[in-house]
Amino acid sequence: MSSPARTTGLGRWALLAICACVLVAQSVVAAVNLMIPQLAASALHPSPSQLLWTVDAYVIAFAGLLIPAGALGDRLGRRRALLAGLALFALGSAVAALAGTPGILITGRALSGAGAALIMPATMSILVHLAGPEGRIRALASWTLSLGLGGLLGNLGGGLVAQYLPWQALFGLMPPLAALLALAVLRTVPVVPTHPSAPDPIGSALLIGGVTAILYGIIEGPGHGWASPQVLGAFAAGALLLAAFTAYGLRAARPLVDPRLLRSRRLRAGLLGSAASFFGLFGLFYVNSQFLQYVKGYSAALTGFAIGPLAIGMVLVPRVAVRLQVRYGPRPLAGGGLALIAAGLLCVSTAGPATPYPLYAGWLLLLSIGFGLSAPALANAVVSELPPQQAGLGAGLNTAARELGAALGVATVGTVLAVRFAGRPSEVIPAAARLGAERHAAVLAEFGDATSLGLRVLGLLVLLAAAAVTAGLRPEPTAVVARAAHVRSSG
Repeated sequence: MSSPARTTGLGRWALLAICACVLVAQSVVAAVNLMIPQLAASALHPSPSQLLWTVDAYVIAFAGLLIPAGALGDRLGRRRALLAGLALFALGSAVAALAGTPGILITGRALSGAGAALIMPATMSILVHLAGPEGRIRALASWTLSLGLGGLLGNLGGGLVAQYLPWQALFGLMPPLAALLALAVLRTVPVVPTHPSAPDPIGSALLIGGVTAILYGIIEGPGHGWASPQVLGAFAAGALLLAAFTAYGLRAARPLVDPRLLRSRRLRAGLLGSAASFFGLFGLFYVNSQFLQYVKGYSAALTGFAIGPLAIGMVLVPRVAVRLQVRYGPRPLAGGGLALIAAGLLCVSTAGPATPYPLYAGWLLLLSIGFGLSAPALANAVVSELPPQQAGLGAGLNTAARELGAALGVATVGTVLAVRFAGRPSEVIPAAARLGAERHAAVLAEFGDATSLGLRVLGLLVLLAAAAVTAGLRPEPTAVVARAAHVRSSG
């Protein structure tokens, strides 16, 4: 039974407040990648491993807590979860801004990631509930638009901060901004129904432990070697914990996630597509700024502007995608959008020092159009397969799939770079420049070849995922649709 609620529909100011929360949480992810050279040269003196964890501590906390955080929002209230997420995000940013050691900086980043784990599913589930079935697709398009704007502003802001301000400024801006967002949420976002249920601490612990162990193995794989005891042990621990989570979920009366949900072909296809889109996107993020700075010779600020076309399609296309989905359904948009992402990656893989920037920008735009087309359809494929009282869980599943895909994309392209390019680019390329033009050109060519191979691997894998998603989203037989509707309504 749901608790009383003051639901008044999705108003314009509520939509803006919710989307602004998504934008801010996403912008920090993009901005930090451009801050790595400045952090490396800072008084913190972080090691290469500590630099990696400065980025990935956020991802691990974010991905590991997403599904429990989404379910917690369903139970305790989605607006309350959003406000708690903003508070935790602000606390983590303040800790990072005041950090005097790499360990404290990493801790702050992890706290911010935990806050984002509350923010993202709460925002999506609030939008889905307030918009209702008739406005769900448009609401999800607005959510996707916010992701694109967050990436754009994060790249621009991160580049400018890296160029002109100390790194602490990026994190110091977040607490007052989070406070303003919390005030806007309190004034504009209505309370939506909660769905009381028994908590599942055992399931949450097994899931968080399993996801964290696997992400640890993915992140440490390129550095320690995929066959190292440390990495293999992390994968083994993750597999055992997730197997225990599945077995527990099949027996528990009220599990955090019922594994039987994955019997839905459309749900599986939506999760695979969401993971594949971020797999390609974040794999590109990992090498794109390095390519522009090292191979093209751009400054950090100019790199932030040059990456801008990646956000244009994410900003402009989702609204068009809504109308197309109403007319043609999600299948061509999800499969076709993923195919465009793959095509963009394969085109970018051909770039070199002499590639004109307008051509390079056009390839980035092609990729971003694919993301803008596919993201609302994929999110809707996941959320629509669950009953309304599990909207937070559906949002957590979708966002967790994205974050896992992002971690895999970075690990994949990072492994290719580690195999094909000897040493860290930030150390090897400047050192080669001091040895003369000929040596510098040879090193840049080697780095360019490794980058191209990594992007081709990403593109081909996303293309395979596009085919699988297209097959998975084919229309269900009438009897299956009726049976699935009965299961959802009875859940």
